[in-house]
Amino acid sequence: MQYEITLPADYDLGIIRNRVATKGGLTDDFEGLGLKAYLVQDRANGAEVNQYAPFYLWNSTAGMSRFLWGGQFFSGICQSFGRPRVRHWTGVDALAGPDVDQPAVGATKYTQALLPDVDPAGPVAEWAEALKRTAAMPGVHSSAIAVDPTRWELVHFTLWSGEPGIVPGTRYQVLHLSTAGTKDLFRP
Repeated sequence: MQYEITLPADYDLGIIRNRVATKGGLTDDFEGLGLKAYLVQDRANGAEVNQYAPFYLWNSTAGMSRFLWGGQFFSGICQSFGRPRVRHWTGVDALAGPDVDQPAVGATKYTQALLPDVDPAGPVAEWAEALKRTAAMPGVHSSAIAVDPTRWELVHFTLWSGEPGIVPGTRYQVLHLSTAGTKDLFRP
């Protein structure tokens, strides 16, 4: 799941950084959450936009539901920024990388639309194999793939312990990582 809050070009991202520093720990033990990466894109660091864009991997839809409409969590986002559109995908797989015990400092998200006349089984299997290769790369904290079956879009999300290097996709800085349920999220 992800929502993206695009902010004005002159927005002080120190406000977001402070918000995450003071509130990020609230999801550290959130029941049903696999992990939450508090992500930003910062024009001062070369991004095209200023954006706050948390990304979640859930172990249960009940946890996701409680977060979105159970009060106090997503309600705070709505009160501060208005209600953003929330994208959610059906998880295919999530794997720990060699740096899973290191702090995640960067993230990448790559999406690809499936062609309309293609059976999704083939591309999803190909991406699952690519996920194994990505998760084994040096510097990878963890990596996941998922599918949006309403748009027939694949998403590949990777957390990095350092600079990702040359990989496709949108790049983010990780301000905080809540790992409430990673032991249930990552399969052996």
